[in-house]
Amino acid sequence: MARPELPAESTPLHVSLIAVPEAAVSTLAGIFDVLNAPALMGLVGPGAPAPFRVEVVGEKKGMQPLAGGVPFEVKRSFDEIASTDIVIVPSVVLGPGGWQRGRYPRLLDWVRRMHASGAMLCSACSGIFLLAETGLFDGKDATVHFWYAAAFKDLYPEVVIHPERVLVISGLRQELVCSGASTTWHDLVLYLTARHAGATTAQEVARLFALQWHQDGLAPFIVFEGKSDHGDGEIQSAQQWLGSHFGVANPVDEMIKRSALAERTFKRRFTAATGLSPIDYVQRLRIEDAKRRLERTEAPVDEISWRVGYEDPAFFRRLFKRTTGMAPGAYRKRFRIPDFARGQAAGPDGRASA
Repeated sequence: MARPELPAESTPLHVSLIAVPEAAVSTLAGIFDVLNAPALMGLVGPGAPAPFRVEVVGEKKGMQPLAGGVPFEVKRSFDEIASTDIVIVPSVVLGPGGWQRGRYPRLLDWVRRMHASGAMLCSACSGIFLLAETGLFDGKDATVHFWYAAAFKDLYPEVVIHPERVLVISGLRQELVCSGASTTWHDLVLYLTARHAGATTAQEVARLFALQWHQDGLAPFIVFEGKSDHGDGEIQSAQQWLGSHFGVANPVDEMIKRSALAERTFKRRFTAATGLSPIDYVQRLRIEDAKRRLERTEAPVDEISWRVGYEDPAFFRRLFKRTTGMAPGAYRKRFRIPDFARGQAAGPDGRASA
């Protein structure tokens, strides 16, 4: 049964888009433009109110340099805003020192007050670092850019993080919404549009901006890097050997033979050190190598299966899809470099000429 169309709000929802010095310009400006699109581009009916009224707010009014030094105009200080419907923190750029807690106590207090008054709290990508500091996400599900997942866990162990997920909606009122890596802010704004202006308007916005929902999740984008800072020298040696020998027959047995440990002890220590069983670790290395081959070569899938260590192509295909969420052929189509970007001459339609 189709989900019923959600009615548009009778009055525009006030959206407070937060500008802090760490904010990424592209994400902040993109969210601003897309949420304003229904009104600016005439996607709402004659006389119908726009679904959103987006305002860039910060600690003080005026030009605010964002990440990279690009200035963006802050219309009002958040101190001037007594109520808002939606608070959005865009992506923030983390420097070598990571996210520094305690920089914005007044802003955090304001966010807590807005939430207590009924506001939705939304983050794009790494913007969750700021929102998580409110404590409102403790014990709740959330997502963050997979590149920052380990750093986020260290800072906010109480938050249940899912870096492989595109969009996470939690809270008693489904009022805590966060999107994952980079351009999944597209999914965030399309979700907000569908929720408050209806699916038809969201579809029109998606067409207008050529936005696509990341329906395959983020697992295909995540590059596997085995944990190696665990301090177990015996297991580190095994990992180093496995890095260039994962395609051999029975690599787990070979690792155990090369170690000075009994089989049960080796497997127990390997799992404790890396977070994966030896066979799972091998499979992740093989799939990662297969991804690179699919991206960069024209080799048939069956040949790639054999080269990474699997004699049964059907098993390889099942494992690849279970790991990445996509079949090998679909992955190649999504991630291979287009011919025109490989330096081949392109025709008028943008395709490489023969």
